[in-house]
Parts: sequence; C-alpha cells; structure tokens
Amino acid sequence: MLIVVSSPSGGGKGTLIRRVRQTVPGLSYSVSWTTRKPRQGEVDGRDYHFVSLAEFERMRDAGGFLEWACVHGNYYGTTWSEVERAQRAGLDVILEIDVQGAANVRRLAADAVTIFIIPPSFETLRERLIRRGSEAPPDLERRLRNARFEVERYREFDYVILNDEVERAAAQLASVIYAERARCPRQEALVRRVLETFPPVEEANAHGGQNGCG
Repeated sequence: MLIVVSSPSGGGKGTLIRRVRQTVPGLSYSVSWTTRKPRQGEVDGRDYHFVSLAEFERMRDAGGFLEWACVHGNYYGTTWSEVERAQRAGLDVILEIDVQGAANVRRLAADAVTIFIIPPSFETLRERLIRRGSEAPPDLERRLRNARFEVERYREFDYVILNDEVERAAAQLASVIYAERARCPRQEALVRRVLETFPPVEEANAHGGQNGCG
C-alpha cells in the first residue's frame, strides 16, 4: 500500500509521520531526493537524498522517479527503486510529498491512500515556519504565499487531518492506516488462508447446512 501524506510547508507532516512510524508496525518511509541544500541538522540519506540539479535531471530523464515536482524553487522526487524494495519486503510505504507529487502518484497508482495534513490556521503555519528558522526570508515568504493554493487542493485527497495537537493528529493518522489495511481487497490473501482451515462447503452442508436447520 502506498500512503501519501501531504501538507503545506510547516503543516507538520514530518512530525506526524515520525510519531506513526514509532507505533504502527510494517511501515517503510521513502526518503525523497531533492536539489535543495540541507538544513541544519539534516542528514543525507535519512532526511533526504541531496543531489545536484544535474544529477536529479539525469535520474528523471532515465525514468528513475515514480513522481517528481518543482516545489518552492527546488526539485523533489521519489524513486521507483526505493518504493519497490519496500513493497517486496511486504511493507506499506509512506511518501511525504507535496500536493503536486501526490497528484502524480494518483495518476500512476489509483489505489494509493492520500492524506492531507492541515494546520489550524494561517497564523499557526506562519509561526511554525518562523520558529523552524530554516528558510531565508524570501524563501519563507514564497512558502507562505503558496500555502493557500496547497490547502485549497484538499478535496483531491481521501482524508484530511487537522494538526492542531500532535498526539491526537498522529493517532488519527495511525487509525487511517489501520482502517485502510482492513479493506476487503487488501485482506483477500488473509481471508483465503483462513478459509483453507475450514471444511469444504459440501462437508459443512452434510452437517446441517448453512444455518444448521437441515
């Protein structure tokens, strides 16, 4: 299962994903590739794969990305190889991407689960970005200008989670993942394994029919 989590910059999607990965088993996090410079404290290969524009374009032109987009003046992308490796291991994959990337994933994987994280207000979003202190003033203003456009695309998503209180929002995100895992089509293999432990229909009918009424 592909789980797409999007929000405007500063919406808190990264924080919620980290909380959920600590409590929900069977999840893999796909580390995105980007041309932007690392922020203080970020580690290459853990937070992002940081590459040059030339390297990113080489990977894009070779068809290496499941999705890619130019966001706030930098390129971001998710590689096919990382997603496929996790799925072969039987893991659900979380993609932490923007609304453009989410739209690209929907075109390629119609059964992807898409979740939009919304802040309680514009002022809260502004305060979070300022407190983060990782953007220069021009970049900060660009992210704030783009936030309205990103939030207005919430209708494109399957779920919307208000990130007003981290613990509650993280619990809701975990609940969505558990509920999606329980959908009938995703439980087909499990149900078939369970059915194999039951006697055949003919044998069950011989012992009283479906309702035990003969």
